[in-house]
Amino acid sequence: MTQFKNKIKQFGRMVQQWCSPALFAVLAAAVIVGLLLFVPPLNGYADNGDFYRMMDAVGLYHRLGQPYRIVAYINPTYGIRQYFNENTAALFSSQPLFIRPAIWLNQLVFNRLVFDIRFQGIIYYVLFLGALYLVVRAVTRGRGLRQYVLAAVCVFVFADSSYTLYFNSLFGEAAMAVTGMAAVAALLLLARREIRPAWRRWLLLAIFLFSAGLLITVKQQNAPLALSYMVMALGLLPLLPRRKKLLAAGVLAALLITGGMTYKLITPEFQNINRCQTMTRGMLLMDKNPGKTLKEGKINPQFALLRQSVYYQSYQPVNTRGTVVQRDFVQRFDFVWVLRFYLTHLPAFGRILDLAAKDGQLTQVKAVSNYSAASGRTKQAQTHYFTGFSSFMGTFFPAKFAFYCLFVAVMMGLYAGGAYLGFRRHQAWPIMKLAVVTGLGSIIIGVMVISVVGDGDADLAKHLFMVAQSTDWLLILLLSDVTNQTLFREPETAV
Repeated sequence: MTQFKNKIKQFGRMVQQWCSPALFAVLAAAVIVGLLLFVPPLNGYADNGDFYRMMDAVGLYHRLGQPYRIVAYINPTYGIRQYFNENTAALFSSQPLFIRPAIWLNQLVFNRLVFDIRFQGIIYYVLFLGALYLVVRAVTRGRGLRQYVLAAVCVFVFADSSYTLYFNSLFGEAAMAVTGMAAVAALLLLARREIRPAWRRWLLLAIFLFSAGLLITVKQQNAPLALSYMVMALGLLPLLPRRKKLLAAGVLAALLITGGMTYKLITPEFQNINRCQTMTRGMLLMDKNPGKTLKEGKINPQFALLRQSVYYQSYQPVNTRGTVVQRDFVQRFDFVWVLRFYLTHLPAFGRILDLAAKDGQLTQVKAVSNYSAASGRTKQAQTHYFTGFSSFMGTFFPAKFAFYCLFVAVMMGLYAGGAYLGFRRHQAWPIMKLAVVTGLGSIIIGVMVISVVGDGDADLAKHLFMVAQSTDWLLILLLSDVTNQTLFREPETAV
């Protein structure tokens, strides 16, 4: 028995010598996620009808002679256009920056005519491992046993299959998962004294700006996130000497311009979809007397019949894309109109926010399959491989909007105390953490409010993707600070 213990200790010392916690996490995640994405049966997310937006933009199409399945099964392959693509992008998005390299790699090593979705998985897989390395570097200090436990927790949280299944799909959440990890990790690392030489700090700043910019522009509903990342970027101010404060101002301006441009480029079609579903899947759904409310807002109360309908629903009282609905209903209200309604009908607002809170941690999309038809699984079958953390959070995290507000307030209070002490001691690390925690908290609350006010309860689980990731970040950061005893102080020396 003693000999066995000695061998374990010897192995542990060897791991500490040759493998940092960050490298340990990357190797573990590489195996876990690699098995999910690339070892048969194929796993990912099936198309829910939204893939066409990216397919048109990058020149992919449904292969002739191959049954194209919606929801029931994953489509493993797509055709690659060999002629002029007459289709225009359905929306402005940075997502093609992730898809086009996958197509080029596919054509280089596999086939010039057929695109295998696993090449998309390869691109995200590599980026994810790089982002995970930054995450673990940001939350660990040194090579003690506790640091390896922290690294394992990061793998358990961020390599959860509910996140990584997106990699084998054309959903924008895959890019959001990777860029959201990288942006926050880069900011946290910027406040670490031991990050030297100067070029590494410039590289981290570039990673933050590039990652935040891509995340904001992946989906047009992400435009308001620019404000949250601006809050996080305020943590740069204590890091810069007075003569370089202009750099921080430039970072803030770049994020603001990115968010404004993304919002400005929302197409009229998507504005109409969101407006319509804001009412039919939101206000009309929660209001006990929707006809009266519409009449008070000088809108024909008969449109209350559209309650619970979606924009592209086949059978409903009236065509939502018709001239009458567009002129007399959709164009008669806006975001401010709906927000005013909720603020004057707080019970209805509370009900829909609690509805959002129930989906806040449900990161695995339940409406679509995780398998291809060749797997022999039933339609819309779901994988449970490495979904322990998302299952736990979806089951046990309190599904009340009030609890999310309390959670954010407590976290900000804890880190405000640390930032105050850090300010007095001239330490940048606690101040940066407060900026990051405040930004993440604003994402949690802001995304819930904007999602229900901007699109009702339609497709809530996907709209709330950043709520789940931001919650994960806050929990990981708190665990790291408690473990390393850095909640209210910065270590005097690098460890």
